[in-house]
Amino acid sequence: MERLGRLEDRIAKLQAEYDQTVASMEALAAQGKEKTVTYRQLMGNKMTLREILYRMGCL
Repeated sequence: MERLGRLEDRIAKLQAEYDQTVASMEALAAQGKEKTVTYRQLMGNKMTLREILYRMGCL
């Protein structure tokens, strides 16, 4: 049961990080900064997090 709880905590943290990444990207896009290095790094992070969550069956 403890392992399940830790897994659920990790999933929640990953989902929170994914949501924060998307929010940051939206804020940059609203400023017209889609071509910046920061935006592109966030895009890479978003894709990685999405793949992890997908493989865990959360998306």
